[in-house]
Amino acid sequence: MCGIIGYIGEKKAQPILIAGLKNLEYRGYDSAGIAAIDKGRLRIARAKGKIRQLEKKLSERPLPGTIGLGHNRWATHGLPSEENAHPHVDCKKNLVIIHNGIIENYLPLRERLKKEGHRFGSDTDTEVMVHLIEKYMNLGLETALRKALKMITGSYAIGLISRKDPGVLLAARQGSPLIVGLGKGENFIASDVPAILHLTKKVMYLCDGDIAILTPSNVRIKNMAGKTQSRKVREISWDPVSAKKSGYPHFMLKEIFEQPQAIEDTFTGRVSPEKGKVYLSEIGLSGKELKKIERVVITACGTSWHSALIGKFMMEEFARIPVEVDYAAEFRYRNPILNAKTLVIGISQSGETADTLGAMHEAKKQGARVISICNVVGSSITRETEGVIYTHAGPEIGVASTKAFSSQLVVLYLLSLYLSDIRKEIFLKKMRKYILDLKKIPFLIKEILKRHPEIESLANIFYKKTNALYLGRGEGYAVALEGALKLKEVSYIHSEGYPAAEMKHGPIALIDKNMPVVVLALKGRRYDKILGNISEVKARSGVVIALASAGDKKIKEKVDYIIYIPRTNEMLSAILAVIPMQLLAYYTAIKRGCNVDQPRNLAKSVTVE
Repeated sequence: MCGIIGYIGEKKAQPILIAGLKNLEYRGYDSAGIAAIDKGRLRIARAKGKIRQLEKKLSERPLPGTIGLGHNRWATHGLPSEENAHPHVDCKKNLVIIHNGIIENYLPLRERLKKEGHRFGSDTDTEVMVHLIEKYMNLGLETALRKALKMITGSYAIGLISRKDPGVLLAARQGSPLIVGLGKGENFIASDVPAILHLTKKVMYLCDGDIAILTPSNVRIKNMAGKTQSRKVREISWDPVSAKKSGYPHFMLKEIFEQPQAIEDTFTGRVSPEKGKVYLSEIGLSGKELKKIERVVITACGTSWHSALIGKFMMEEFARIPVEVDYAAEFRYRNPILNAKTLVIGISQSGETADTLGAMHEAKKQGARVISICNVVGSSITRETEGVIYTHAGPEIGVASTKAFSSQLVVLYLLSLYLSDIRKEIFLKKMRKYILDLKKIPFLIKEILKRHPEIESLANIFYKKTNALYLGRGEGYAVALEGALKLKEVSYIHSEGYPAAEMKHGPIALIDKNMPVVVLALKGRRYDKILGNISEVKARSGVVIALASAGDKKIKEKVDYIIYIPRTNEMLSAILAVIPMQLLAYYTAIKRGCNVDQPRNLAKSVTVE
């Protein structure tokens, strides 16, 4: 979720670029930089940390020029550092580029370019792009960009300027958002509307495969074949606060709808369906070391604990290794049985959760191998573990976790497949299928999100209630826990998640006509058992809302309401099933007049015990 801004016009570029980057700070970043061209000279300023660090450098040595690029970086390839911060330049320092996204095939391209004599100054995948463009510059800037893009596998939103051609700014998009802003005697590019809303309300949204050519007075858009494209100019009516929410009324709803992109960003560059391989080089342990692992312990708090529970099912199913899941607050204060053959995984969205940090310290003290799953680069937990697998969900502003949860599930799925490959537990054909199943998930989530009005109508059942039950079996039980947590967090309705089979051991006493019961009833090896549990609820006049597999007609006669979920493999079904749960909690809370982004008594990160 990096931030991009570019400017070409008659004004000084530096203040426009800095203001735009500040308006994109909500997206999260670990370093920032700008570049500008003035009288044939290309100048760059970059800094690790917040924009104020960059401003400090610029106060000592401002960048003149009326064309420039700015970038807030959220590290993917290469640690947060000044060298890895954008913009990046070619060998001759004629070209400068900024980039959002991930270039999947950067390693072979980098090695080829090195052999050709290109010199690299960073560890990023982005720098490959500027050297590829440099390679073809004898053909002209636009053609060189197009030839370079054809060699790239992955996603990108790119801004490019050249010292040799300071009257033009190029932009390109594939899989990562990019817009063009239209002004009078000036034009802009940006990754998101807030960067330029104070400068113009007229924007064009680029489509995949678009290349935009900007001058101060004109914008042309072409496709990869060089054919001119027409894009509609839209008038933005948002105020600056709404702009950061991209027009959504709340961050929670925005983040629910961002999940297809967050999930794609998390697996992109880490899978090869053709080879049937998962790549997790950042894990910090070699294959030889991982082969020695005999047991896994996952520890976390809150929503991350629910993802850990689903991760247990994934790892035991795919990698056939015993997995325990522990609340971090409990784990750190008992005397766990650990050794060098135990892999302890800490999960934390923020990387600052006090109990999870304490659990990591305890695991290290006991001699276990320790890694983490985290969303925030450079956070405390990432510095305390041998390796870290980052989710790429981008910043999550709403207190109730949504896209961070689904991104954690993607990482756990990848890790489970990675371990299964090391342990030789899955054949190549099945591995390819499981990877292809994952790549379909963003599209399937979009299909669910299209039905949000249907889920909103179900909130009418909930919002006047004081209690609710969520039931499931297997990984469905963990989703039930997360659904119940979301409802209680944002709507203040008392809700509990249970294994469906445990209902007869107590909770069944609560069921009557006033008790809504949400049941995970997806097709699978536990399906018939779940139908039996639904019958027990209905026999006691409970109102049943079922999450069922698409095409399931059998369940219609047994429940009051149905939300259909697209079919996928059982281990990925949790990611799809949680989306309606999040929407149901959100709409119920809205109907109750609750502050969904900042629920009472809750903090985004629990950094104290």
